[in-house]
Amino acid sequence: MDLQTILFTFFGGLGIFLFGIKFMGDGLQKVAGDRLREILDKFTSNPVMGVIAGIIVTVLIQTSSGTTVLTVGLVNAGFMTLHQAIGVIMGANVGTTATAFIIGIDIEAYALPILFIGTLMIFFFKIKKVNNIGQVFFGFGALFYGLKLMGDGVAPLEQLQSFENLTVSMSNNPVLGVIIGMAFTVAVQSSSASIGLLQELYQQGAIALDAVMPVLFGDNIGTTITAVLASIGASVAAKRAALTHVIFNLIGTTVILILLVPYTSFMENVEQWLNLNERMTVAFAHGIFNISNTLIQLPFVGLLALLVTKLIPGKDTEIEAKAQHLDTSFIERSPAIALGQARSEILRMAEFAEKGLIESQNYLKTSHKRHSELTVQFEEAINNLDKNITNYLVLISEKSLSDENSRMHSVLMDTVRDIERVGDHMENLVELVDYQITNKVTLSEDAYTDLEEMFNLTIETLQNAVKTLESDDLDGAREVLKQEEEIDKLERKLRKKHILRLNEGKCSGSAGIVFVDMLSNLERVGDHSVNIAEAVLDENEE
Repeated sequence: MDLQTILFTFFGGLGIFLFGIKFMGDGLQKVAGDRLREILDKFTSNPVMGVIAGIIVTVLIQTSSGTTVLTVGLVNAGFMTLHQAIGVIMGANVGTTATAFIIGIDIEAYALPILFIGTLMIFFFKIKKVNNIGQVFFGFGALFYGLKLMGDGVAPLEQLQSFENLTVSMSNNPVLGVIIGMAFTVAVQSSSASIGLLQELYQQGAIALDAVMPVLFGDNIGTTITAVLASIGASVAAKRAALTHVIFNLIGTTVILILLVPYTSFMENVEQWLNLNERMTVAFAHGIFNISNTLIQLPFVGLLALLVTKLIPGKDTEIEAKAQHLDTSFIERSPAIALGQARSEILRMAEFAEKGLIESQNYLKTSHKRHSELTVQFEEAINNLDKNITNYLVLISEKSLSDENSRMHSVLMDTVRDIERVGDHMENLVELVDYQITNKVTLSEDAYTDLEEMFNLTIETLQNAVKTLESDDLDGAREVLKQEEEIDKLERKLRKKHILRLNEGKCSGSAGIVFVDMLSNLERVGDHSVNIAEAVLDENEE
């Protein structure tokens, strides 16, 4: 086999293997639906539960990187604390060993029939669920077929003196093996591909077990790069979660390198005791290492959190997206207190709306992506609270309420809806700025000045509306009604100015669309602000 054929076969196999892993993982996610995020969101109350959740999700999507990136995203959005994230990341390291065990099952001969079954399910059935399962089958078959091609590609390496010298060097110098494993995993962005290749090389006798081990541990470090990349530009808490992944794997690798000789001897014995094939031996070595590493470091979650907090200092924008006041026990004991709890949560929701609107204004001013990301995070938090508060208020409505409490209940239901709509308009404003940036739409200085005036008045009106809800300030509520009239007048005035700019050729058509749409969204925020104030007035006047 010439060099070109070796390279083409290997890289073609690698491509099919990576596609198979991705396609299978995507199929599994579709089969699981939104349950993956719910598992991470709900079942991470403590580090042990976090580990279990991390294992389950990683086994389902067949990628520890995917689980870690999802976790970093949840931390970034305020749905998960750093302590919870650390447990999930540890669990992801255990869950990712499932791929190696799947590869250890020697079913390469059935790769093409499995691919065919998957193809049938994708192309000849119109049921979405069957299509998704077919995607899993197709990805599973592609994984093994890609692995076979990779094996065919690297088979001639066994006869090369330079490759033999490299494996001897890795046996004598484990750090070199770690670096090679780390570099390859970073390059292909998949520890599963690296470990699959190791399993193939070991099965063909091209590499000894004592050279396999350090490369295996290097793969574990290399896989952390995905989370690091996902945390770039994210919140401080998300950066800390990504750094935890790196430190966790670095500590584990350092410990196992110290114990490399006895661990390699232990795995040779395990191979004989359980009569394992070469691929399964590598899978067991990977699995035992990751499980042991997790069990050893799990009691030190608090210490890990403290360490990364010291290494990445700074106060982050706190977005605690989970509800804090909705205690269902109050619904049975005292619906009036329960309504007070809902009111407190609505005020938190309104605070997110205020901050999100300010961030959308900052995004327009600076075009810095961080402001856009924060707006989206605030909007996600608002949506989450909207769902939880509405469900809580529905439970309260099933109880017998006094006339006063019934009016309060109605006000709170209306207010939740209005604040949720403000969140939608925040997101619309960010999308308009995104459109402006992507399409290189230039707004005139006058347009920026006009928008700033509109933003400032709208934000002030929303803040005043929230204050009236918080303190039942009737005078303040009437003031909000007047401010909303000012917003309407200002919008009409700025639209006329825009038409003049357009007629004078100072403004392009696309810039005009962005400008007018922003005005419309801000005017709608003013309408929702006045709805909140009117609800307060109605509650007190009835």
